[in-house]
Amino acid sequence: MGTSFDLESGTGERTNKHRNLLKWHNQSLVSGFAYCICSCSMILLNKVVLSSYNFNAGISLMCYQNLVSIVVVYALKVLGIITTEPMSWNLVFIWFPVNLIFVGMLVSSIFSLKFMNVAMVTILKNVTNLITALGEVYFYEKRHNSKVWGSLLLMVLSAICGGLTDLSFHGIGYSWQIVNCFLTAAYSLTLRKVMDVAKRATKSGNLSEFSMVLLNNSLSLPLGLTLMLLFNETDYLRNS
Repeated sequence: MGTSFDLESGTGERTNKHRNLLKWHNQSLVSGFAYCICSCSMILLNKVVLSSYNFNAGISLMCYQNLVSIVVVYALKVLGIITTEPMSWNLVFIWFPVNLIFVGMLVSSIFSLKFMNVAMVTILKNVTNLITALGEVYFYEKRHNSKVWGSLLLMVLSAICGGLTDLSFHGIGYSWQIVNCFLTAAYSLTLRKVMDVAKRATKSGNLSEFSMVLLNNSLSLPLGLTLMLLFNETDYLRNS
């Protein structure tokens, strides 16, 4: 009886683990698919607005999208679906350098998208992975195996081939995209270091993804408004 019970108990435990594993995989697939849909939709929508409608206020577009993100996160927080860390001046001070890179990353992405086609922007973004890997080796002494380097070199080769055969080559667009690759890599590398310090500045000792979204987008609005004034986008919006 005891042996039979132990076997049944072990079988039930394995079944529960299997179910939990399947549930985790399903959630990961759904999350990944949703991310792909949202990411592609955002790129295509921005391209249509910037190029098809000849909208010359890309920073304003960024500010609008960031404001929508803040509203959505706050709405989810009010409904009790998510929780976020309360902001403090100490947390803002720690996070500000990361946010500068974040804003530069978004602005350079929008500017490059205005002059380049979506396919080339997507291909060139792969160069970011190589820059990030090199940064991890230099700053964090992380080691990657030959398979990783081989994959990264193939990505770079595809970007070079794509650029050489790009009939709609635009120097300004490529320049902005190169800047975007470096800023995106810098954001990833800096975020890794700042996250540990930022967590110690919160009450719970943790910083969730939603808290980071709220923090990044909230801090980006003053910087975005300043850039709108510097690039005379306020006059453009007033006259359009």
